[in-house]
Amino acid sequence: MNLPLTGPTEPLLDRIADALVERGYLILQDALDSALTQALFRRIQQLDEAHFQRAGVGREQDLHLNSTVRRDQIRWLEYDDAAESAYLDWMTRLREGLNRRLFMGLFDYECHFAHYAPGAFYKRHLDAFRGKTNRLLTTVFYLNADWQPSNGGELLIYPEQGEEALERVMPRAGTLVIFLSDRFPHEVLPARADRYSIAGWFRVNASINNQIDPPR
Repeated sequence: MNLPLTGPTEPLLDRIADALVERGYLILQDALDSALTQALFRRIQQLDEAHFQRAGVGREQDLHLNSTVRRDQIRWLEYDDAAESAYLDWMTRLREGLNRRLFMGLFDYECHFAHYAPGAFYKRHLDAFRGKTNRLLTTVFYLNADWQPSNGGELLIYPEQGEEALERVMPRAGTLVIFLSDRFPHEVLPARADRYSIAGWFRVNASINNQIDPPR
């Protein structure tokens, strides 16, 4: 499989950095090469149900399953598949570019495929609480090329205070959403069709004795 190995361009890195400084988030259309987007969609469809696990709420000892909060299934990306590896490499170049521009201290990136079956949702939540975690920057990348408004599953992004959403994002293939993890509560509305995406987080180093804090 021949996949593009280039990362974000310098103008795109400038645009992302400027948006993070000015607003704290950015929604990009056709952010990655379409061949890579299509390869990732094929990859997630090749994985059978045994590859996925129910997504939990919380981390480590506090991790628990709560179907009233979220009902998606996840599978972490690895480097042993060409499409997954190309996506992880693109994000590595994004991390390096943002560190050069914003001195954010991003040192690691983790991400997983997310499958929202019909009826699945994820209620309003924050990906990080200030001073409590090392997740600094959230990314969401969408894979469904034929997604229709009637299929639901939109991402709602909220301000730090207030109940009215800042953005309502249709989960269509090629759309990349980036936002500061501890500033923007967000939720996924119930899907009415199989909805596929990649959710990820850039982290800063909050490790002690060479142990990454927190692990997955």
